[in-house]
Amino acid sequence: MNTSSHADILFRQALVFDGSGNEPQVQDLAVANGRILAIGKDLQHSAEHTIDAQGLALMPGIIDSHTHFDAQITWDAYVRPSPAQGVTTAVIGNCGFTIAPCRPQDRELTMRNLTQVEGMSLDVLKQGIDWGFETFPEYLAMLKRKRCAINIAAYIGHSSVRTWVMGDQANKRAATPEEIQTMAALVKEAMSAGAIGFASSTSPAHNGEGGLPMPSRLASDEEMMQLTLAMSHEGGGVYMVTKGGQMPMTFLRSLSEASGRPVMVAALLHNGTNPQAVFNDFNAIAQANEHGVPLIGQVSCCPLTMDFTFASAYPVEGLASWKPAMGLSHEALKTCLADKSFRQAVKNELAQATTFRLFNNEWDKVHVVQTAHAAHQAYEQCSVAELAQKHQVDPLDFALDLALSEDLQTVFTAQLLNSDTEAVARLLNDPNSLVSLSDAGAHLTFFNDAGFGLHLLGHWARDMGAMSMTQAVHKLTAQPAKVLGLKERGWLRPGYAADLLLFDPQTVGRGPKHRVFDLPGGAARLNTHAVGVHGVWVNGQLVADAKGLIEQPTLAGELLTDFQH
Repeated sequence: MNTSSHADILFRQALVFDGSGNEPQVQDLAVANGRILAIGKDLQHSAEHTIDAQGLALMPGIIDSHTHFDAQITWDAYVRPSPAQGVTTAVIGNCGFTIAPCRPQDRELTMRNLTQVEGMSLDVLKQGIDWGFETFPEYLAMLKRKRCAINIAAYIGHSSVRTWVMGDQANKRAATPEEIQTMAALVKEAMSAGAIGFASSTSPAHNGEGGLPMPSRLASDEEMMQLTLAMSHEGGGVYMVTKGGQMPMTFLRSLSEASGRPVMVAALLHNGTNPQAVFNDFNAIAQANEHGVPLIGQVSCCPLTMDFTFASAYPVEGLASWKPAMGLSHEALKTCLADKSFRQAVKNELAQATTFRLFNNEWDKVHVVQTAHAAHQAYEQCSVAELAQKHQVDPLDFALDLALSEDLQTVFTAQLLNSDTEAVARLLNDPNSLVSLSDAGAHLTFFNDAGFGLHLLGHWARDMGAMSMTQAVHKLTAQPAKVLGLKERGWLRPGYAADLLLFDPQTVGRGPKHRVFDLPGGAARLNTHAVGVHGVWVNGQLVADAKGLIEQPTLAGELLTDFQH
């Protein structure tokens, strides 16, 4: 028998969703040497492994375009929990919160900034990060050498570039023309080394150590323009930005027009207290695309729900009135949170309407998850609004008084944004939306949306009928592959990479949240089990099955550094 008809894996009778958006068909699919060999009915191939996939669906692996694995990948080649959630390709460096480039003297600052902005433990970062690099090309070379369980593409990050050039001034002032030139040279170097694009943030929710803005927030429009042009100097790259309300879509459109490259805008989430704002953004994106200017909005298929304590209250850290509490250590923080004038300032700000902020004074959507004292156990699973009414006090006062009485150990959960089913369905179906925003690798203690793709397939497509399963698959695979310029991924076609997800369409979804203790030093992270997943293959190698992640001596993922323009 000739080699062309011999396969490593043969899937029999799978319902094949090829990623294109076309209706699925029951077919066979053969894999050889990490690539798709053939797709069709009753394939006449012999195979090392034959999988009876009758009753199951086969699709391209999920592409997660918004992760923060930049630090974790240096100690965890399996970038848990993403492979078990059906993810076969992840893009790191979003929002520009990267760890490369980084001089040795800036490592402490970089870690402390990540601790604040991405809810990461400083102890975990200190124990875990492998600092075997300084420049961005050296970082990519290290990732290539270490390898990963899934495919990885990396943005060059604005805040890291600013810190490399400006040191401890990066988050305090505007850059000089000479500094912008130096930054542009770093961006060009990174693109030549294989960066997928340039990522930044102007969001007021993004603060570093001590409550100071993340460096990219200090950038002038001219700096943004010059660095975007540097990114596109060889004709490639995606500019990704998490935009603050003060960054108009007209400016983002001008960046795309000047560079000729796609601008990816995060995080476009629905806000119940200003419900039209996100649709205004999408109207501006649609108008740009109608004129041939490629803008795309990153949306989430999950309600933005976050556990937190008032020792690190991420949901409210974007408030100007919360600034006095930022960067304070334990006793000083408690004194601040008890202060009546501080509380009044927070209440006054929360009473004002705004374009976009994480927390919008909706105390009925904030619940007590876990109390530290047995006397307060009855509060668990109750909303702060309900408890405050019962005690006839203001909700902010109730929450802070409870937290202070428990030495800031009380765990709350807040449903912040994206909780209106009809509005979110509209966002998911918008032709200019990209479903992502898992934030995998960040906020590990209190947040986990790594299973966003399974949630889109199970909850939104199957259970809600908000879109067809075919459309959900397209949104998770071929569409992001095209926007990001990923070569021969995102579709099931002969010759393409065998990045595959085998699942049961009747049960697919994500399980309940639970804590695991596998971070450096035994620290905890939030995890969810995949439901209905039968197998995940990266470049033809099985990386997860129905029981979860499979650890193997050979890591199957590729570092992606060559993209279609």
